[in-house]
Amino acid sequence: MRVNIYYGGRGMVEDPTIYVINKITQVLQELRVEVKRYNLYEDKQGITALPSTLKEADGIVLAATVEWLGIGGLMQQFLDACWLYSDKEKMSSLYMLPVVIASTYGERDGECTLLKAWEMLGGIPLNGLCAYVADHIAFETNPEYGRIIEKKAEFLYRNINQKIKNLPSSNMAVKQNILRTTSLDLTPQESEQLSMYVSDDSYVKKQKEDIRELTSMFKELLGNEDDTDMEFINNFRQNFKPLDGFSASYAIKLSDTGKCLVIDIEGENLKCYYGEKKDATVIASTTREVLKDIVMGKKTFQGTFMSGELKAKGNFNILRTFDTVFRFDII
Repeated sequence: MRVNIYYGGRGMVEDPTIYVINKITQVLQELRVEVKRYNLYEDKQGITALPSTLKEADGIVLAATVEWLGIGGLMQQFLDACWLYSDKEKMSSLYMLPVVIASTYGERDGECTLLKAWEMLGGIPLNGLCAYVADHIAFETNPEYGRIIEKKAEFLYRNINQKIKNLPSSNMAVKQNILRTTSLDLTPQESEQLSMYVSDDSYVKKQKEDIRELTSMFKELLGNEDDTDMEFINNFRQNFKPLDGFSASYAIKLSDTGKCLVIDIEGENLKCYYGEKKDATVIASTTREVLKDIVMGKKTFQGTFMSGELKAKGNFNILRTFDTVFRFDII
């Protein structure tokens, strides 16, 4: 038997939720259950990939700490990922024990949220543990509380071992009849792969850049020449003179319009769009009029930098190369 524990707190030493899940882990391991714990705060970007770990488990513990209101953003993010990417067939046989410990009001509401969510996901929720804890030391040293936690861990074990089922509920009816989200018809393997892509920042960032470039291209094809989103882009495309082996990126922020023109160069390939690129090789700031003078050939990029009309930071060798790869006719 295997049980996964997903902890949605901040990992603070005095968090009594950690004491509870450690106690549950100890009891389950004594019953020869393999326990795997996932601390959501340790890998916030990877939460969307965690539903793939559910397929390894017979049951899970969702442990949340209520510090202000609700189950917390990390736990909510994990539940959202389960809704989007989990293997729903696997979920139908997966037991869930909620653990909600509050240092303020809301422990019962938090437990109710987890129970409802798991039921709507198609899983099997079990009545869990919830408590208000004002003094974590007094709570953790109370032998009666310790026995209650141990009994609840044994309760989880019995339900999984005996495959005990729940009676039907209205939450399942809501899922089947009302919450009909528009989604792709994906296999469990495809859903798992998609969740891995979503959790990959570099992949998502690249997709956004490609979408912006395609948007600009189609606007140009549709003849939206007056659209400010296309301003200057055609000038750079038409005057691009690639250099062998040269790669760089420029982010030119226009202080008077609030826009940022991003120019990506990869050999003979040029991408030009309005957006954000915080890791650009050269980050510059100027006004629309100065940039207009540059693309009209009245001024050079390096010249405006030397005169103070354009401010820049980054690789200054790359900055100087700008006027070589973009050769506007000098008036």
